[in-house]
Amino acid sequence: MKTLFILNDPPYGTERSYNGLRLAGTLVKREEEVKMFFIGDAASCAKKGQATPNGYYNIERMMKLVTSRGGEIGVCGSCMDARGMTDEELAAGSHRSSMDELTDWTLWADKVITF
Repeated sequence: MKTLFILNDPPYGTERSYNGLRLAGTLVKREEEVKMFFIGDAASCAKKGQATPNGYYNIERMMKLVTSRGGEIGVCGSCMDARGMTDEELAAGSHRSSMDELTDWTLWADKVITF
């Protein structure tokens, strides 16, 4: 199964992006194909160097689980620009993306899930 996740919420303050990454992580562990697209406030999920308190989830580490098992993570380029984010600030395994890539991924996917 090929699944595309579209995340909209910031990394912290709500648990939507956290839950989307949890589900994506479970799917890649089962060797399913996963692509994730971070749009709007979710663009900040891909910021490298996140430091969270002990015992608190860390979105950057959760992303690494997905990408280390073959998942892809694209970050909306115009959303990055609106938030003053540069390509150099992106966490390992994620890349600046576009609506064209999101369109391609949507056509590729068997399922599209939004958080």
